[in-house]
Amino acid sequence: MKKFVKLAVIALFATVVVGCASTDDIKHLQSQVDGLKTSVAQASADANSAQSAAADAASRAAAAESAANRAAQYAQDTNSKLDSMFKKSMMK
Repeated sequence: MKKFVKLAVIALFATVVVGCASTDDIKHLQSQVDGLKTSVAQASADANSAQSAAADAASRAAAAESAANRAAQYAQDTNSKLDSMFKKSMMK
């Protein structure tokens, strides 16, 4: 029985010594977690900035498309008027 108790105490001591993390390990892990939190915050800020830039670009593209459509319509109207004038001049 004494032998069993001695072995149990030795096994328990070995488990405590080997199994527990030191405070240095915990501090190291905490610094890694803090670094990751900073990286995540920066990535989130970058994503928000990119989203804002994309929305601005989409707005500008829509405005450019509208202007191009107006220009195409003006060109078509002008061509129709020129054709009409040409036909009138050919009739005379």
